[in-house]
Amino acid sequence: MPDSGHQQDWRPRHSPWLVAVGVMLATFMQVLDTSIANIALPHIAGSLSVATDQATWVLTSYLVANAIILPMTGWLGNHFGRKRVLISCIGMFMFASALCGMAVNLPMLILARILQGAGGGAMVPIAQAILLESFPVAKRGVAMATFSLAVIVAPIIGPTLGGWITDNYSWRWIFYINLPVGLLAMFLAEWLVEDPPYIRRNVKAAIDFIGFGLLAVWLATLQIVLDKGQEADWLGAVWIRWFIGISIVAMIAFIVWEFRVKDPLVNLRILRSRNFATGLMLMTVVGVILYGTTAELPLFLQTLMGYPALQAGYTMSPRGVAAFVTTFFVGWLVGRIPLRWLLCFGFSMLSLSAFLLSDINLQVSMASVIFPTVLNGVAISFIFVPLTTATMSQLRQQEIGSGTGLYNLMLNLGGSIGIALVTTLVARGAQAHQALMVGHLTPTDPVFAQRLAAAQHALAQQTDPVTAAHQSYALIYATLNAQAHLWAFVDTFRVFGLMVLCCLPLIFLFKRVQYAKKSTAVAH
Repeated sequence: MPDSGHQQDWRPRHSPWLVAVGVMLATFMQVLDTSIANIALPHIAGSLSVATDQATWVLTSYLVANAIILPMTGWLGNHFGRKRVLISCIGMFMFASALCGMAVNLPMLILARILQGAGGGAMVPIAQAILLESFPVAKRGVAMATFSLAVIVAPIIGPTLGGWITDNYSWRWIFYINLPVGLLAMFLAEWLVEDPPYIRRNVKAAIDFIGFGLLAVWLATLQIVLDKGQEADWLGAVWIRWFIGISIVAMIAFIVWEFRVKDPLVNLRILRSRNFATGLMLMTVVGVILYGTTAELPLFLQTLMGYPALQAGYTMSPRGVAAFVTTFFVGWLVGRIPLRWLLCFGFSMLSLSAFLLSDINLQVSMASVIFPTVLNGVAISFIFVPLTTATMSQLRQQEIGSGTGLYNLMLNLGGSIGIALVTTLVARGAQAHQALMVGHLTPTDPVFAQRLAAAQHALAQQTDPVTAAHQSYALIYATLNAQAHLWAFVDTFRVFGLMVLCCLPLIFLFKRVQYAKKSTAVAH
């Protein structure tokens, strides 16, 4: 008890803003790598002489290692010290990035990506915990606004930057660029970051090997199912059913074990905080929408609208700009307007942006796509900053490390669910719409007969009648296929919009965060 006041009053020797710059650089580098490799997959596959579906393991391996490390962040920080863990993770990330760039075959690249994911997994929650502790409670909204710049903007500009580097240089440079950034981040971390007293003293916790094993099995099987489920026809594949069963059993066993063991790997007892539990649920949905729309919109623009990959990335860039600008404003609003109202506004705007995107058609202009994406960026800023502040508001200083690890885990898992949801809904939805519409392509349908005759007449001037008939059917089927996929995209955006609306009642489960008086005290 005598130590608690000291813990709450502890402040770093350096300015919190300097600390923010140091840890944000590492965060931006790590988050960028979760999406920058996506656009380069065809180039990687061709360079290493493998099929594109095999090359997707470059993404899956990184996400699996990342997911396993994320919830362990609290234990790692308490056992080794946050500064030491952060610097070690940056070093491991840089080393793995160099190995990725030098990879001569797919197995070497996958092993390097596993190492890179393990090094990067702890960086974001460690950086978030350092920021939360460096700023006083009254200014944590501003701290989270600063932190969210990296977390929100990096996955948005990742595909654009990756496409530009791949087109103009080589896919290997999407990994090599981490080296100078990592060196600067390591220098700043060594200079600016320091461990609070209660972190340096907590060094006696035993290693929970059983918990680690259960955690690794649970998250690895879950991540593989989410990444490969649509490709393997989900429950139609025997191995998918086995992986789902193993994942569920490992998850239950992990939860039971962590509540019973003396020194748990992940402190699940913090879920008793209503604000924290509510925040985890909402952050999962935010991850679904953020990563889902980031995957769905470029897919629509490239497959149906014929945009090159780089131009599709440019179309998404305004969302990052909007998020970047709005985040500063939202950081200023936190503490002046109740967090629940900021969240209500953010989720409402996020739902509106999804419904606006559901109005797309095959003649849509770029401006009609950019406006909803800008609205999406504004909404994400109004959600991320107050949501993080409210979620962490009831945790003690010693619990922040575990809290940030679980919080970022749910963001990543939500992202994996969102991408899996997009690929499944678009593929299955296109099949369903095509099956419904193909019933109109019969000789007795007057519209079909008219279009077919017109196409045959036009093509018959360039080839023989038989070939013209075959080409006419092919053109009409291509139109049918494009319309079926369009309706699948429309349905998916509507699902996202409804999903966000369902989150609005959960916002009012948050307990009110009171720190206005503290803010005044700090100012004086």
